[in-house]
Amino acid sequence: MPSEILFSSVEYEKYDSDLTLPAKFERLIDQMNLQDTVKGKWTAIKMHLGRYIGYTTIPPLFVKILVDKLKGYGAKVYITDQIVSEAAPRGYSSEYLGCPIVGTCGVTGKYFYEKQVDFKSFKNVDVAGNIYDADVMIDLSHVKGHGVCGYGGACKNIAMGCVTDRTRQQIHGLEGGIEWDEDLCTHCELCVNSCNHYANRFNEEGKYQVNYHHCTLCQHCVKVCPVSAMKMQANQYEDFQKGMALCTSEVLKEFKPGHVFYINFLINITALCDCWGLSTPSLVPDIGVMASTDIVAIEKASLDAIKIENLLLNGVPKNHEMGNHGHLFERLHGKNPFVQLEELEKLNLGSMEYVIREID
Repeated sequence: MPSEILFSSVEYEKYDSDLTLPAKFERLIDQMNLQDTVKGKWTAIKMHLGRYIGYTTIPPLFVKILVDKLKGYGAKVYITDQIVSEAAPRGYSSEYLGCPIVGTCGVTGKYFYEKQVDFKSFKNVDVAGNIYDADVMIDLSHVKGHGVCGYGGACKNIAMGCVTDRTRQQIHGLEGGIEWDEDLCTHCELCVNSCNHYANRFNEEGKYQVNYHHCTLCQHCVKVCPVSAMKMQANQYEDFQKGMALCTSEVLKEFKPGHVFYINFLINITALCDCWGLSTPSLVPDIGVMASTDIVAIEKASLDAIKIENLLLNGVPKNHEMGNHGHLFERLHGKNPFVQLEELEKLNLGSMEYVIREID
């Protein structure tokens, strides 16, 4: 049986606040049947709080609407992300949102529960302690492109955001390591300046070095190099997506059935992940917000809603050569974004068959 996707569109008929997306979002939440599940329960809202000067994460107003609804249902709510120290510049504060904002792995980053997996070099799923301790999780995701897997949504929010740096590194490591071409390199240091983890440097002899203890193999350094002196040793993006799906499955096993809910925001749909700490123009016009209890269905519906024919050219870098086949994200990043969905479905986490129920 197809899974139900609740959907509220950004489209409106007239200038009336009740017809705009925040008002529709309130009504959508009421249709999610959260009340009985969250009452009296520790409810974690897992979201990406952004980095540096990025400004296209989920607007705080929508987060506050969700928090207020959950508290009204009797939930004990907190917001959590891997890094919370940079939340305030984007307006995410405990004072405004009305609930605590905590790091997924605690203040020291060492609060987690280890699980074993066996997929090539991927061996450890370290489930963040503040995810593990929650009774209910709201997977609140900003839909956007992703340089490594093409697309980032609900699966990426869990697989990369509900675990430790070690687990993220092992998943990224499924793509292979970073190769530096000394002959091409101009030592402009864009690669060093783009690293969010301070994992690379040029030594005294001018040799490029990567500290793989800190490196997450996110490829920021590869993508910013103006002379293509950096590249991945292997382009096994499918293994990366399979690793994400496996990690997501292990995290979800910590929750009782029916205790994880998915909300995807399809606004400010940009080319890159929010972890880049920068914002670019949208790739397509804003679409709306979706909700479901089926992670596979909501990811499929989100991807289906993002169409190549709606591409806004200023959302793509000047002179960027787009591919000529596949989904918009595949044409942009060269990776089929549906691989992660196929793997999630194989792991019995949901179905790609869905029906849309619009909430006005």
